[in-house]
Order: sequence, then C-alpha cells, then structure tokens
Amino acid sequence: MAIDVDRIKEVLGQIQDPDTQRPLAESNGIQAVTVEGDRVKVSLLLNNPAMHHKQRMVDAVEFAIERTFGKDIRTEVEVQVDVPKKETPKPGIPGVKNILAIASGKGGVGKSTITANLAVGLVERGYKVGLVDADIYGPSMPIMLDAYHDRPGTAEIDGVNRMTPVETHGIKLMSIGFFADPSQAIVWRGAMATKALRQMFMDTHWGELDYLLVDLPPGTGDIHLTAVQTVPLTAGVVVTTPQDISLADARKGVAMFQLPQINVPVLGIIENMSWFTPEELPENRYYIFGKDGAKSLAQEVGVDLLGQLPLIQSVREAGDAGRPAIMQEGTEARDHLDTLIDNVVAAMDKRNTELPESEIVQITRT
Repeated sequence: MAIDVDRIKEVLGQIQDPDTQRPLAESNGIQAVTVEGDRVKVSLLLNNPAMHHKQRMVDAVEFAIERTFGKDIRTEVEVQVDVPKKETPKPGIPGVKNILAIASGKGGVGKSTITANLAVGLVERGYKVGLVDADIYGPSMPIMLDAYHDRPGTAEIDGVNRMTPVETHGIKLMSIGFFADPSQAIVWRGAMATKALRQMFMDTHWGELDYLLVDLPPGTGDIHLTAVQTVPLTAGVVVTTPQDISLADARKGVAMFQLPQINVPVLGIIENMSWFTPEELPENRYYIFGKDGAKSLAQEVGVDLLGQLPLIQSVREAGDAGRPAIMQEGTEARDHLDTLIDNVVAAMDKRNTELPESEIVQITRT
C-alpha cells in the first residue's frame, strides 16, 4: 500500500489520548508527518510529561502504522511535551477589590468611629462595602452600626458551608461580637484570637466588594501580623489625636506598615478630636489636645493628612445610637467626614494607579 502523508495523519488522528479522552486529530497532537521511502517520521505534542504516558502513545502510533501500512514500514516517533500552565489562584478574598486596614497606635482615639463613618460614607458613594471588626477583645462595630441583635447566617457556596455576614446600613459586617456574650469578657490566648480573625476573613462569603475595611485593634501585635499574613492589604490608614502621646504611638503604627517585611502602602493619617468649638461660641476653636499634631507627623513620615475631625458631641452620640454621624445631613460633622472620605477614595485610586498589587506577607523567624 502506498504511503501517503494525509492518510497517515488520518490514521493517527483516530488514536485517543487517554489523558484528554480526545482523538489526536482534535487535540492537535500530531505536529508533523514526513515520509522518506519506507521510513515514516512522526512528531507528537502531548500534555503529560510522564514517561509511561509518552511510551504508551509511541506504541500506539507504531502499532497503527504497522497495522495500516504493513510491517516493512520503519516508524520514528518524536515526542514533545507542552504542559498547560495552571492559573495560580489570586491570593486574598475572591471578589474583593480593595482591603483597607484602619489602625491606631493608641486606644481611645476614635479609630472605630472613623471606620464606621468611612464605611457608611463609601456606601453612600455607591461602593460595595464590607467590614471586619478585627478588634477581637473589644468589638464595637455591632453597636456602632446598629447590628447589636443580629447574627451571621450560613450558606452553601460551591459545595462549601460558609458564614454570611450581617448586613446593616448597606455594609456587610463580621465581628467576634456576634459570637460572644456581650456581658462576658473575651479572654483568649493569641492563637485563638488569630484563628478567629482568619475565619472571619476566609470562611465568610463576602461576594463582590469594592472595599473591605478592617478595623484593627490598637497597637501592633498578633492580630496585625495575622491580618497581613492572611490577606493582601491594599493599604493602611492610621488614626490619631493631636496629643503628643497619641502621635508617638501613631508613628509606630505607620512604621509597622512600612516595615520592609510588611510593606503595606499607607494612604495617610486621620486626625480625630482636632479642636472643640462650643455651640455658644461658633467662631472659636479650642485645641484641647494640641494643634496640627497629625499634620506635622504626616510631613515627618512622608504621608498625607487625609482629614481632621473636630471633637463634636453628636459624633459620639450617633455612634452610640448605631447611626454614624455621616448620616446626618447638613451638619458640621458631615462636612468634615465627607472631606475625609473623599480624600481616602482619591488616595486609594492613586495607590492603585501608581503601585503594584499587594501580596500576602510571608514573615519567617530567623
């Protein structure tokens, strides 16, 4: 029987690759066929580099040619392997675009108040927002966001049971406060606290979010390290008052994000309780905790001052009532908070334009 290249390709094309369960003709497994007298050279392209798989395909080719064209045909088979590259899953939380950590070096500076108002303000601007209350030992978001009596649910997502966050004021919220008795202190060792934080991040079905805010506890410790090792923080913000002792701790908060092994971009510093204006003296400003301390610190450490919020009684009252002050139209607090939130959004947009995506931090002991 005459040896025809097209006929050889037709015969070999019917051989089924056991890996793909497809004939070679469909998988483009036959790269080339040449005929020189009674010698046939075949070049195969396979996706499995295993030696036994390659030998099995070579045997199949030789058998098919011998059966069709006779035993006098000499067959040479060259095998090339092209293993498809598997897409590495993107680190982090599927569907979440930006993860913003709000930190403070010192407690009592209004970090959670700022976070709650930032979350509501972002929702008002049309963003999809989630919030992780990472202050394991002192969770306050259920109260500040009027979710005190709510509880997360569960749902089966892609065959896996996941927690579903509480939704309040348009925000998807997870807090350890939902799982603990409000009257009982959370007395956990660091390992238990960090495990709880990981579960809130990774075992929750967040869906599509533009921003996931993380309300970190004061200081720099286990929870902060767990956060940067669990999810790729897009950026951080540090909240402080103008008081010198608060500024000293805020400096450490910025330094934590800027450590080479952590390297989380800092959008800037927010100053809370910047001044006090009595209702009866609307033109007066009293700098109870100092003046422009955060402005000076921002210049010193090379980051932006994102905003200053005066000491206003209604801001505290609104937080206690579960309706953040940003929701009160036509107030002084609203004006300052709007400026602050707009500056955060602009800083995040700039960060995403000028800097690469964040990665999960790998911290090893030496």
